[in-house]
Amino acid sequence: MTEVLGWLSSFILVLTISQQVYKQWKSGHSEGVSIWLFLGQITASTGFTLYSILVHNWVFVVTNALMLVSAIVGGVIVIQHRRAKRGEAGRPMEARSARAVHA
Repeated sequence: MTEVLGWLSSFILVLTISQQVYKQWKSGHSEGVSIWLFLGQITASTGFTLYSILVHNWVFVVTNALMLVSAIVGGVIVIQHRRAKRGEAGRPMEARSARAVHA
């Protein structure tokens, strides 16, 4: 069961990254990063951290726990940027221009 958890987590991570790379390749740019990238990374990093604990590999426990934290932070940043963009879209053009000058 321990090996299954490790391989399943690996599969989820590779699948998630592959989907994001495909999306970026198809669109020709890196804008619009999918929140699913971070949700997949959170799932995989949680699984890898648990797997590392089960096999008593503390290097991987720490590494995967840090990857989990980075996925959470990255997801929060994307959500905040999207909220800010939605708020910005509702402002009059003059207010957006004034903000850009002061930024």
